[in-house]
Amino acid sequence: MSEIKIVNATGLACPQPVMLAKEAIGKNEQVKVLVDNETALENVKRLGTKMGCSVESRAKAGGVFEIMLTRKAGAPSAQADFSVSRTPAPSAAGPFVIVLAEDKMGRGNDELGSVLIRAFMHTIAEQAQKPDVLIFYNTGVKLVLQGAETLEDIKELAEAGVEILVCGTCLNFFEVKEKLGVGAVSNMYDIVETMSRAGRLFSP
Repeated sequence: MSEIKIVNATGLACPQPVMLAKEAIGKNEQVKVLVDNETALENVKRLGTKMGCSVESRAKAGGVFEIMLTRKAGAPSAQADFSVSRTPAPSAAGPFVIVLAEDKMGRGNDELGSVLIRAFMHTIAEQAQKPDVLIFYNTGVKLVLQGAETLEDIKELAEAGVEILVCGTCLNFFEVKEKLGVGAVSNMYDIVETMSRAGRLFSP
């Protein structure tokens, strides 16, 4: 059995745990990643799944989580960079990505901005041609929280196959992670990668 590579990502901010894990699993068959928060735990687990690894995790003492990533046959190695092999170059045929960085639409009157963003999300949900990915960060994460007036429309989009990425750092900053109503807690690495491969990138 090959030697297990250990990556200690405790105390590191997003997206460093994901980037260190990605680099390690590209060069090693087995990687043990240590993180100290649930956001990093979910991000690293999702990365392992995307990279074709078997993923096991367990909680340890002191709030530390241990994630074991084992590369399966055919998964990316050091000679096959994940970002290149899995991510097509930007083109008109790339995914349609909408970025929501605020819980309002436009500048000026906040009350009007709230009305407009609700109308925008409802219109997107009603359209036949839906986006491939919705990204929420900064105050935009408030649109996907429990009780938000936009939540049902975003849930409808998720059920239709639209990928919902929500900035974990932002959820933690506003202390609302436990109120997340829909979507995957994501990280800056995934957000930048998704935006960079978009065929169409739009922000209202």
